[in-house]
Amino acid sequence: MDKAHFGLIGLGVMGENLVLNAERNGFSCVVYNRTTAKTEEFLAGRGAGKRIIGSTSLEDFIAKLERPRRILMMVKAGQPIDDLIASLSPLLEEGDLLIDGGNSLYTDTERRVAELESKSFGYIGMGVSGGAKGALEGPSMMPGGTRSAYEAIEPLVRKMAAQVDDGPCVTYIGPGGAGHFVKTVHNGIEYGIEQVLAEAYDLLKRSAGFDGDAIADVFGQWNATEELASFLVEITEVCLRTKDPEGGADLVELIVDAAGQKGTGLWTVVSALEMGVPVPTVYAALNARVLSSQRVERIAAAPVLPAPPAHPIELGSPADAMAPLQDAAVLAAIASYAQGMALLKEASVLHDYRLDLAAIGQIWKGGCIIRARLLQRIQNAYTTNPDLPNLLVDPWFAEQVNRRLPGLRQVVAGAALAGIPVPCLSSTLDYIDSYRSPRLPQNLVQAMRDCFGAHTYERVDRPGSFHTEWLD
Repeated sequence: MDKAHFGLIGLGVMGENLVLNAERNGFSCVVYNRTTAKTEEFLAGRGAGKRIIGSTSLEDFIAKLERPRRILMMVKAGQPIDDLIASLSPLLEEGDLLIDGGNSLYTDTERRVAELESKSFGYIGMGVSGGAKGALEGPSMMPGGTRSAYEAIEPLVRKMAAQVDDGPCVTYIGPGGAGHFVKTVHNGIEYGIEQVLAEAYDLLKRSAGFDGDAIADVFGQWNATEELASFLVEITEVCLRTKDPEGGADLVELIVDAAGQKGTGLWTVVSALEMGVPVPTVYAALNARVLSSQRVERIAAAPVLPAPPAHPIELGSPADAMAPLQDAAVLAAIASYAQGMALLKEASVLHDYRLDLAAIGQIWKGGCIIRARLLQRIQNAYTTNPDLPNLLVDPWFAEQVNRRLPGLRQVVAGAALAGIPVPCLSSTLDYIDSYRSPRLPQNLVQAMRDCFGAHTYERVDRPGSFHTEWLD
């Protein structure tokens, strides 16, 4: 084989699947893994008979690539990426391009783009969503960096990406760390929707008394609607129907109730706080994972802090797809997207990313974890009004909110009386009620701040900054 079109470093599950994807789409490849045995195992197994060759060192890897070299790095975020860049840089030549396909912190990517571009190398920070299957069959990809660097990989990524009716699920996101920032927000939205579905499951189990199959039937009904049809609802139904092969019980009930996280949800919330964008639904989902990890404490606290007496919650019936609960789930999912898009909008201004929110909606429609029919509505909303301040005020979404809000209120109120935690659903209700309120009580907060700290305040009846001597 002549020199390879494309190189990949890091043969984890995602790396293997992405290089197989590239090869299937017509690109010869060379791979390198820090552990040579892993490279040999891959070439003798999944990579056998394909236009993929191995390398035993970074020098050998570089020598087997055609110029300009296009190198995808699929290694752990943080210091490992910096170490790999330091090892590769002396081997590269002008015009060569490095692509970080992991979940890197976007500020790290900003730094790396500046450093590599100053040496006449290209650098792309590219979010990749879709899990192992998406990486193989076609993921959603979010590349950021200089436009010239993107253009150097565009023929490759357009073929590798998931394909939907209006094109491949990849586009140039923006300069610097824009691609990784968009992927971070994608993951924050994912946190929110996963927690919403978990809360719906919990209510159906604890209040309605449904077993896994009955809950799965409800999720199956929801997945047939425009508002909730999505990959996450689809796999939730699958999880709920799966039985333990040893005893036949619902497998999900045998899983320890402590959820993990890899940091991107935290990055979403921290970025939102730094930028002054409210993301309460996403934060509630992150906090729910953190609290779930305190399992030993929760078990010990249960008898000390007993639950209130049983209280019925009107969740609807299977005949109407549990309509009130469905309303609540729809609005919480919409809130997750709305908060994520609002954060992207603010970051675009602060960092001069010039994000195309309609295009981001389009590339999330296929391949990625948060793909859903609702994304067509999101794409439509930002196509119609690129300056839309919040998804909730788009006419279609506003109609959904106004029609479904009574169901959300009913579910949250019932859950509160029953002592069943619904952090995402209740945070969504607070978010919507706060966003639609022309006056909030923070005028009193400002008065208190001025009273104890002379922080001043503004008045509604005249311009300027004011201070009052509140305490005589």
